[in-house]
Amino acid sequence: MKAQFMDLHAAADFLGPGAIEINRYQTEIFDIVRRRGAFGQRVKQVPATGHPSRFFEQTAINSPAAAQAFVDPRNIVATVGAPTRVERSVPLKALVSQINYNLFDLEVGAQQSQFAFLQAKDLADSVDGLLRTHDVALWNGNDTSLSAPTTPQYFGAIGQIEAGGNTASIGTSESIVDGIKSVVATMVSNSSFEVRPTAIYANPVLLDLIDREMKAEFNVVLSTTQVNGGLTVKTLSTQAGDLPLIPEWSIGYTGTPGSGSAVLPCYIVTEDLIEYHWLTDANPRVFQLGLVGSLATQLVVVKFGALVVKGASYAHYEVKVTR
Repeated sequence: MKAQFMDLHAAADFLGPGAIEINRYQTEIFDIVRRRGAFGQRVKQVPATGHPSRFFEQTAINSPAAAQAFVDPRNIVATVGAPTRVERSVPLKALVSQINYNLFDLEVGAQQSQFAFLQAKDLADSVDGLLRTHDVALWNGNDTSLSAPTTPQYFGAIGQIEAGGNTASIGTSESIVDGIKSVVATMVSNSSFEVRPTAIYANPVLLDLIDREMKAEFNVVLSTTQVNGGLTVKTLSTQAGDLPLIPEWSIGYTGTPGSGSAVLPCYIVTEDLIEYHWLTDANPRVFQLGLVGSLATQLVVVKFGALVVKGASYAHYEVKVTR
């Protein structure tokens, strides 16, 4: 049997008098992969009361309306009333991610000392990957009910707002800015609930169209503000004050803007009424499992919780813009 040898030319970049050039790499890995969304970092975090997490919503001060009425001062007859409260519940959901480290590969990497940080980076990326899935599902989770869950995912904010029935449309020939400001005015004028929207979320493409419209029609450049997390965003003056226009890449749209059939949604929300109910810890937890027969280290990332949009039928609005 003949011995087989590998030609060094296959591994070396150059062989010459006084020089052997071999492959070397930068110790830092170029990485600008998108991770978190803005909404997931701004939503209110509260501990769950159990599974499901429960709360009460008051829908009227004193019902029926006749309980608060003007009467003849010489013939005072009162109608008995009582506050109207409704029990609500939020079923908790589970997110999980796993990463395995092979013992042999870890020891080779340690001996080379080339990417000593890689084990920690990959674990951090596993956590970020779970949070990215979490952030996308906060808007787009495909469950359809809080009282009777149908899928393992969250009942996303988009689904809850749409189920609340507050949807408006802005046609191709209508002003985007005027349409949004009109919806905000309608929300603030609600005589039954004290609604004060605090932010407008949309895909950056729609926010760019708003910016262009303000410049083209009014020669106005939108002012900016800094919101939680150090994010600087544009603001829109409305009857609820200057609302931040927060770009959210996880809010999708259909079609090609400018075609006349593209639909770009935005969401006018009251952020104080949107809660994430967490179990044990608001952050993902990492568990290290025992070594298996292959001596691989197994790490499992887990997060329990669910989103609820309180007042979905009056404190939040979906606006669909056609362009």
